[in-house]
Amino acid sequence: MKAPASPGISRGRAVIIGGGLAAMLTARAVSEVMDVLVIERDILPDKPQPRTGLPQARHTHMLWAGGADAIEELLPGTAKELEAAEARRIPLTTGMVALSPQGWYRRWTESHYAITCSRDLLDWVVRQRVLRDAGHRITVMDGTSVRGLAGTGTAVTGVSVRREDTGDEDTLLADLVVDASGRASRTPQWLTSLGVQPAAVREVDSGLVYASRLYQAPMGLPEDWPIINVQANPRCDGPGKGGVITLLEGGRWLVTLYGTRGGEPTKDVEGFQRFARELRHPIIGELISKAPPLGPVSVTHMTANRRHFYEKASLPDNLLIIGDAIASYNPTYGHGMSVAAQGAVILREAIRRHGWGRPGLTGRMQKALAKPVSTAWTLATGTDVFYPGATDTGPTAAERLAAAFVDRLSYTATGSGPMARALTDVMTLRKGPARLARPGILVRAMVGPVKPGLSRPPLTADERAAAGL
Repeated sequence: MKAPASPGISRGRAVIIGGGLAAMLTARAVSEVMDVLVIERDILPDKPQPRTGLPQARHTHMLWAGGADAIEELLPGTAKELEAAEARRIPLTTGMVALSPQGWYRRWTESHYAITCSRDLLDWVVRQRVLRDAGHRITVMDGTSVRGLAGTGTAVTGVSVRREDTGDEDTLLADLVVDASGRASRTPQWLTSLGVQPAAVREVDSGLVYASRLYQAPMGLPEDWPIINVQANPRCDGPGKGGVITLLEGGRWLVTLYGTRGGEPTKDVEGFQRFARELRHPIIGELISKAPPLGPVSVTHMTANRRHFYEKASLPDNLLIIGDAIASYNPTYGHGMSVAAQGAVILREAIRRHGWGRPGLTGRMQKALAKPVSTAWTLATGTDVFYPGATDTGPTAAERLAAAFVDRLSYTATGSGPMARALTDVMTLRKGPARLARPGILVRAMVGPVKPGLSRPPLTADERAAAGL
């Protein structure tokens, strides 16, 4: 099997491993200076529908403002296309009813936003945009698996591949190889086969299990119906349990419930609603009791936080790792897609600034990719490390101190608009954690909330009436 010929051979060629969101955004970024070959094991669908290699698509996905801004920077007009396909732009915190471990958040005036839709729709819209905008520079080879890296421990020169339908194998040469294959990345094993010392790995596994089910949203809901989010409390007695309802295209609710070790949801359809009613507040159970289910319960167990510190490793030249292949996070926090999008923007800007082909450029870019990864990693593991069994040693003294600080910020945010905005700055990945160490934030944290805590979910009277609560 031969690779498709590159129309602009002088531009060089990049091979992107994976065909999902991270891969397509990376392909768009790199296509400015190279011809791109995207290799995906699945047969990519020609409409928004599930595929085998993305089982997590059945669960709730959130595209935070930081990630949506990055996609818009790479692909201007994508937000409008998503809106035309019935994706929803949720103003934050106006459009979210959320119970934190410290109490109900108020619905403050919009300062940020999130986009909600099915993962299948988001991937499809982005893929169509990428191929429409840069299709003559991007070739997709689906139904093909990557078997390993070609080259040496000093420099990667391509990949070995196999066609899934025929079993034919070949080696494809490339000037750049990017692993955007996600949580199931095999780069650690491939590097070992080249004689490269693997990167250090850190895992924080809360034992969380995800269970999701689609419902038909009740008739008559307001168009601006909010996200409903009951968060788990990692420092209470017993397992952490939580859940979220998001409104998808087609007037559907996607309901995702989750629980850590000893409190995991199952595929049992009757137990699904019972689990929802047993959360820290029963609002999700109350709401879905009035909504017709549209299918079975889907369960996923692969939710551990796992980070490979590639930015500190001695990687071969011409190899980059991006997205979930660097770090995968507990899906509760919804940061994976946004981090991948920001990583693609970082690659594009680095190539524009330094040009392509300079010695050591991939190493510098790998270090630059660590910035959004570190923010999301801190947010996820700073909570999950407190669940029993999440790590061998439990939280460190530094992690306990940081968690106490964040708890105070979160408590203050239940009754302080400026503090809520600061936390949302970081949660949406528009700002880094340093935002929370500014003097004004520290003073507000000392003062605490300026409004009293809420005793019930902050739904409006119209929302309560429409939902029959």
